[in-house]
Amino acid sequence: MKIFIAVVLCKFVYFIGKKVGRGSSLPGKIVLKLFPDILSKIRMPKTVIAVSGSNGKTSTVEMIAHILQQNNVNVIWNKEGSNQIEGVATFLLNNCDTKGNVRADAVLLESDERYARLTFKYFTPTHFVITNLYRDQMTRNAHSEWIFDILKDAVKPKTLLILNADDPLVSCFASDHEKAVYFSMDENKYSTKTPQGVYNDGKYCPLCKAPLEYEYYNMAHIGRYKCTRCVLHTNDALCRITDIDLESKKAVFDGEYEINLNFASLFNVYNLLAAFTLATVLGFDKQKTADALNGYILKSGRIVQFKINEHNGILLTSKHENSVSYNQSIDYIKRNNKNSIVMIMVDAISRKYYTSETSWLFDIDFDGLASSKAESIILTGKYAYDLAVRFEFTGINPDIITVEPNIDNAVNMLSSSGGDADIFVVTCFSDKDKFLSRITQNIVHNN
Repeated sequence: MKIFIAVVLCKFVYFIGKKVGRGSSLPGKIVLKLFPDILSKIRMPKTVIAVSGSNGKTSTVEMIAHILQQNNVNVIWNKEGSNQIEGVATFLLNNCDTKGNVRADAVLLESDERYARLTFKYFTPTHFVITNLYRDQMTRNAHSEWIFDILKDAVKPKTLLILNADDPLVSCFASDHEKAVYFSMDENKYSTKTPQGVYNDGKYCPLCKAPLEYEYYNMAHIGRYKCTRCVLHTNDALCRITDIDLESKKAVFDGEYEINLNFASLFNVYNLLAAFTLATVLGFDKQKTADALNGYILKSGRIVQFKINEHNGILLTSKHENSVSYNQSIDYIKRNNKNSIVMIMVDAISRKYYTSETSWLFDIDFDGLASSKAESIILTGKYAYDLAVRFEFTGINPDIITVEPNIDNAVNMLSSSGGDADIFVVTCFSDKDKFLSRITQNIVHNN
């Protein structure tokens, strides 16, 4: 009777919520108040896959779902991105029959790294993909080592871990866990001998605190490393990126499977690799997996192509309070071989909580725009002047920088720009629709 009431109540509240525009976590929140242990009553399918980490969860989940569907697996996943326990409860109960049976062959969950331990208190994933751990939303998440301690509570002995071998902190999840496989990226022409960015979270071993030695870095603290004192090192990987060329938008997996990249960034390639590795673990044919990922266009709206007058434009959605995410957007702009107009919008900092703390702007490598072909940079949104202060420390020619807090005026500046320079708009999930709503008729492709 409990499960019957919970399922019916969840579906009813979800239906009403959709009518009035309420979030997808409300039904689960109500049900969990009435039945706190309801998730333990649900009968899950044989395969339960979880994905967590600081960056790349939504994209990796979407690509894994695509691979499963291409292999005729009836998979359900939390497409709406509600990845805390209330959202997960809504998602699972909405996909149950009134007896509590999940109607799918596989469940695929994006799980918030802080809340995974609450969700997996009631059921155990069969597979757990952990993408990376970066400094992220420090007002909420503090330091990545603190997040590691919290996320570790979600790792169960029976779960097979699929870990980023190039992230020393992520590798530590397997330090006392018997079931783990890894994915890794070989050294390539984008690798560096020194860390990029304003801080180095790979300087010391997360296990023993001795210095780490790196053979190379792929991005931030992600690369090939070994501890100078203990056993921590880059583990041998089940699946690897063996070659990559972002200019020609190609990557080679395991030395033979070539994948065309719809969005050419190292960040995206790591997400593709995580999905490819999970598919390999599940026993799917590698060539078929590569075919499924070849040129795959994300449907999550993280990258939006548009056109304004003679200008081709791309909206790059970054994650606020996460410098690595922003740095990947800046790297993408730097590789553009045409003159460009860059607009950076910071109008809200979070959808989850209020803060006007903007010190994280100094963690972002805006200096990289100095080596791009940007002929104009527009800073807009509520925090445009905070951005302006940050840009005073970049060495970028101030003559090309315009501060315009009013978003309408900033968009009009793009529309009135002469020439055919490419446009790049860099903003966050909270703010992207504030731009897109102003250019609705000009959107070419939303992926």
